[in-house]
Amino acid sequence: MPREYLIEREVIINKPTDSIFKYIRSLRNQNEFSIWANIDPKMKVHYRGIDGMVGSVSSWESSVKEVGDGEQEITKIIENRRLDFVLRFNKPVQDTAVGFMSTEPISENQTKVKWGISGAIPYPTNIILPILRMDQMIGNDLQKGLENLKDKME
Repeated sequence: MPREYLIEREVIINKPTDSIFKYIRSLRNQNEFSIWANIDPKMKVHYRGIDGMVGSVSSWESSVKEVGDGEQEITKIIENRRLDFVLRFNKPVQDTAVGFMSTEPISENQTKVKWGISGAIPYPTNIILPILRMDQMIGNDLQKGLENLKDKME
């Protein structure tokens, strides 16, 4: 059984690449379209650093199990192309994953946005990976978040 996973989804948005990238690089804005940020309206969110820059951090605390506690930190930015980040989960389980959001111009006013998350699952938990259907569970959440982003941007 695999010990690593990579889940990606994408959407086409009818807006120029630079305006979409400017929006998604902000951790505050990500909380507006992320499905997880919208599960718990009472979630406490804190920000550190300069939003949208390498090293900026968004941390959250939630009593809802699906949301838990953790933080997201921007680790790399390729202007108008790609935003890399690390996710550190504290509750309900401690784990670390990495992710990205990328933008690719299709035309002057059309952009492909891709969102991906990858990580490792240790043995023996990896044995039940197919049963967990992580690609479907997390993938559906990524897709819904991208659809939310599309709705906001268009």
